Amino acid sequence: MKFSVSLLVLAGVCSSSAALLPAFARDLDLDKKVTREQVKKALLERISLLATPLSANQGRSDQGSADVATGLTVDSVVETPQAFPIVPVAKLNRPVKPTPTVVQVSTGEASWYGPGFFGNRTASGEVFRPGTMTAAHRSLPFGTKVRVTNLWNDRSAVVTINDRGPFIAHRVIDLAHGAAHELGLISSGIAQVRLEVLR
Repeated sequence: MKFSVSLLVLAGVCSSSAALLPAFARDLDLDKKVTREQVKKALLERISLLATPLSANQGRSDQGSADVATGLTVDSVVETPQAFPIVPVAKLNRPVKPTPTVVQVSTGEASWYGPGFFGNRTASGEVFRPGTMTAAHRSLPFGTKVRVTNLWNDRSAVVTINDRGPFIAHRVIDLAHGAAHELGLISSGIAQVRLEVLR
């Protein structure tokens, strides 16, 4: 009677834990006769393994025994490697354009020219085209950059000297069509400007 009760208990434990069956069957050789003591001993051993954490089993002599809940052996548990420190990636510094230096400042009247001159060669030899950011000056070397500021509306633009002029005494610069449009003096034709020669 006690033997049948033990088997019923064993059957209930086995049905509630599918992982217990292969582990329990491995300890019992079903081809041989099994005594009550062997069943009781195997059952108690498996139940104690379920209640014991894996770390407690590491000191046991049978290092290859399987954990019933996970199916892992003690030997198969690998320690997590220590994380490597995260090294910040250096930010790529984009080259900063040097701020141009103002070497000369003057004021005066500016005019503009364009239609009727398109396609002609300037004094520097360049072909004069619509929309260019160029200007004519009496004395500044060709290729000089000049920041022109319209004092009537505070708009400014940087132009390159590639021509000679203007040929009216009180005017200081003659702007190409593109530069005049940028400064907003197309309709007025002339404007008071500040010239800043850049280096």
